[in-house]
Amino acid sequence: MNYYAAPVRDLRFVLEEQLEHRSLKLPVFEDASPDLIEAVLEEAAKLANDVWAPLNDVGDKKGTTRNSDGSITTATGFAEAYQAYAEGGWNGIGVSEALGGQNLPEVVASSVQEMLHGANMALGLCPMLTAGAIEALAHHGSEAQKDRYLPKLVEGTWTGTMNLTESQAGSDLSKVRTKATPEGDHYRISGQKVYITWGEHDAAENIIHLVLARKPDAPEGNRGISLFLVPKFLVNDDGSLGERNDVTCASIEHKLGIHGSPTCTLSFGENAGAIGYLVGEEGRGLNHMFTMMNEARHKVGVQGIGVAERACQHAFAYALDRIQGRSPRSGKADCTISDHLDVRRMLLSMRARTDSLRALALTCAAEMDTARHGESDEARDQAQARVDLLIPVIKSFSTDQAVEIASLGIQVHGGMGYVEEGGAAQLLRDARIAPIYEGTNGIQALDLAGRKLQRDGGDAMTALIDDVNATADRLKAHPRFASLGEALAAGSDDLRAAMAVVLAQGQELGQDAVQAYATPFLNLAGHVLCAWQMGEAALKAQVAIDNGASDPFYTQKLVSADYVLKQWLPVGRAQRAVIDAGMQCLSDFTVSS
Repeated sequence: MNYYAAPVRDLRFVLEEQLEHRSLKLPVFEDASPDLIEAVLEEAAKLANDVWAPLNDVGDKKGTTRNSDGSITTATGFAEAYQAYAEGGWNGIGVSEALGGQNLPEVVASSVQEMLHGANMALGLCPMLTAGAIEALAHHGSEAQKDRYLPKLVEGTWTGTMNLTESQAGSDLSKVRTKATPEGDHYRISGQKVYITWGEHDAAENIIHLVLARKPDAPEGNRGISLFLVPKFLVNDDGSLGERNDVTCASIEHKLGIHGSPTCTLSFGENAGAIGYLVGEEGRGLNHMFTMMNEARHKVGVQGIGVAERACQHAFAYALDRIQGRSPRSGKADCTISDHLDVRRMLLSMRARTDSLRALALTCAAEMDTARHGESDEARDQAQARVDLLIPVIKSFSTDQAVEIASLGIQVHGGMGYVEEGGAAQLLRDARIAPIYEGTNGIQALDLAGRKLQRDGGDAMTALIDDVNATADRLKAHPRFASLGEALAAGSDDLRAAMAVVLAQGQELGQDAVQAYATPFLNLAGHVLCAWQMGEAALKAQVAIDNGASDPFYTQKLVSADYVLKQWLPVGRAQRAVIDAGMQCLSDFTVSS
């Protein structure tokens, strides 16, 4: 049983009803219409359902193969599935027309990404990294670099990678040792990078590596790191491919999950040295790379939601098929396990959480559209401030929840979930990497509670909490949703109070205090913001019902909202008590072997 159906109905609900297609109101998207967006989602669903999803199990079982010459052979069908994606123009849907893309909003690109990751997470990583490379070059590349590399990256004919960490560096990129020695109009790159997603493969003509390295005379630490473009095959002046660059796949990682994704150790300069080109300014490599990483971090959150959606569908299908026991509701013998209330609790938890995470991620994507294309500096700045707050929450909270949702999916299956034949185990194994890469979730929490909260004294978070309160007020004023409004208001109060503690402790005690409080604060924020989105969803669903809609989708949305606000939000609100209790125990704890 390895079924997946792209969640077009819920994606459309969020875009059309919850967000009211607000991105389409931006002048830059005046040529896009709701009908066009609907058609794009339907076509993307066909690719996800019919081409990518059937290969999910294939990639898991077959994995990737490193050949004697260092090349990689991907799992059967992967290269063809990627080509179908590229030939369909999907790689450029969120890219501006000026760069050769289709100029559709980020909310649409993110919706398509979710479908593809739900269909096949291992394969979806390839275009996800390419999107980040496009973003980095578009912002920081020279005009010559944009002309030479962006058209093929946007087409998907070439793919991109992100080469940050090294075995001795981990998340501390100030320890990067890869060298870039000047040589005429280019550099010779030498060193080794680890955990490079889709660092070598057979699905595209060329691979454009974006590599962090330092010149021989560069200072130690972050200020000495620059960003370099290192192609697998050098590119001639006429755009044709030249000789193979001195970049070698030294090994492939043997991973817990995403077996279909070739994660490589790349060696630069085993011979003469790999030819690379400086991107942007010397010494600002981390700054430039963060353009790519912010794009990737949002998409990792979306990726987690995609896997959570598949886990939901897998568990629902099994629960509706597996016969066991007597129904506690009808008394009927030999009922399906979907009749048992504890199983229903797990299924509702999976569904409601996944829907709330999706709505939050797409709300952030809509803010990204405004941050890029808003009509005034003020609108763009306000949207960017909100994006900066939401991205660490979406990356961290969504991926943590995806692991829990996939784990619940195994529980629904019982013993059949724990054996590989059932298919549920793969989803948990695949999901487990998402809280780790593109900055561990602890780093995301530090980013939120430290850099993002402290830099403006909580102003951006206060504005966000005010919006949550506005939704709570609308719920309280509605005759059906008063209790939901009270629940959301209580969660909002907890988040505001917790923010005050983190700000005060950060100012009084410094970074150590921020580190101690960061993760519980992010978890509280994630619960409250997801509850906010489901409060909005309930209001929109009720409007549809009041207008005569008979689609059971809307009544189920009300059930999900009720669960999130009354059953799940209280779990998150407990983080307020954790923060209020203080973190002295972390200092007192002795770590010993």
